[in-house]
Amino acid sequence: MKNLFTLLFIFLCWSNFGQFNANKDYHFKQDFGQILEDLSTNYIYLKDKKTDFSCVKEKYSKVINMVKTDKQRILFFEYLLDEFYDSNLKLNTETKHSYRFHSPIYVTLKDDKFYVKDIWYSQMKDYGKNIVGAEVLRFNSKEFNNAIDNYPTQCVNKNLPEVREWIANRIISGRNNKARILTLQTLNNKRVTLNIDNIKITENRELLSAYKKNRIAVVKINNSLGNDNLLLAFDKKLESLMDTDGLILDLRNTVDGGKPYNVRGIMSRFVNAEMPYQKFVTEEKLGNNPVIIRKRLESVTPRGKQYKKPVVVLVGRWTNNTAESLAIGFDGLQRAKVIGTEMGKFSGTTLNYSFNNRNYGYRIPTEKLYQLNGTLREKFIPQYNVTQENTLSDGVLEKAFSVLKFDIDQNFNVNGKEKNSIVKN
Repeated sequence: MKNLFTLLFIFLCWSNFGQFNANKDYHFKQDFGQILEDLSTNYIYLKDKKTDFSCVKEKYSKVINMVKTDKQRILFFEYLLDEFYDSNLKLNTETKHSYRFHSPIYVTLKDDKFYVKDIWYSQMKDYGKNIVGAEVLRFNSKEFNNAIDNYPTQCVNKNLPEVREWIANRIISGRNNKARILTLQTLNNKRVTLNIDNIKITENRELLSAYKKNRIAVVKINNSLGNDNLLLAFDKKLESLMDTDGLILDLRNTVDGGKPYNVRGIMSRFVNAEMPYQKFVTEEKLGNNPVIIRKRLESVTPRGKQYKKPVVVLVGRWTNNTAESLAIGFDGLQRAKVIGTEMGKFSGTTLNYSFNNRNYGYRIPTEKLYQLNGTLREKFIPQYNVTQENTLSDGVLEKAFSVLKFDIDQNFNVNGKEKNSIVKN
């Protein structure tokens, strides 16, 4: 395995970041010690990771004297955090050489090979090529498995399936300043070249969008769960949809997550009593005393006029972080059926930490989030787990209409009169 010096600093030299010297950077060492201490003390998943923490301390301390520019320091800390293969453990800044946070394609590992599992269909424009199921052969002309082996982590076993798949998707996300060109072999044995940056992604400027079809409302959150104005817009839109027979809430474009305030605010319009929807678990320790496990439930309280008809929630790989809480919340409340693929698998809830000597910091997951049934949020699998079969139709949305129509039919008698509402008075 290549050592960290080769992976990090030859790359930096090649990028013309500047000359290295042996002078010590006292402040940088302070920040290095600080991030290690915060990880060891506050990272709730540390014991769950197959990462050798002693190795992290040793490997990175050996090269710290060679890191001289601000850009190098950012990459140094990024690579250090990548040792824990956790998308919710991240630096709060980036450079043009940093890896992007996501790609419109998700690949999965099977029999030591990688295949296209999901594509961001809900946001793609006019994409006609069916690449679902295609094997990934090369990335930027490099054999794909070799690219994974050369990824700049040192203290975690890259042969572990969970680690290898996380790194594979990190690589496909690509660096900010580099192209992302895949060589694929499709299911009909055709070899195709795909430039990911040429895939046109729809950018919705409105906070949410909605339409009606066959008396069913479809409301799509346009990556706005972090916007302070979302709840007012959602309330206004929901008021205009009260006469519909059912509602589809599309969360497949919530890639940036959002604010818990908006999550609770949306759910509060669909319940008629205070109810728990997720569980937090963390560890507490005072001095040399034993570690104590702390658990608490978070509840949602009804607000405004309730929407009482059947609801379906759509999720996918680009349903991230707090959007994942919204999905498992509806599921835990038994207020909606969840349809789609696995979600972004963002682990826990995070706190922001600041370096003493830098104008940026990092976020660390400090609490684990669970469904009410005891399943970790990142392990959630939708009740209707839809396998994407092609890029030519929206199978998830089609399934949603089918499931919702059945629920609506069950909710009405043969004379068309409502039997009962999902939310009882």
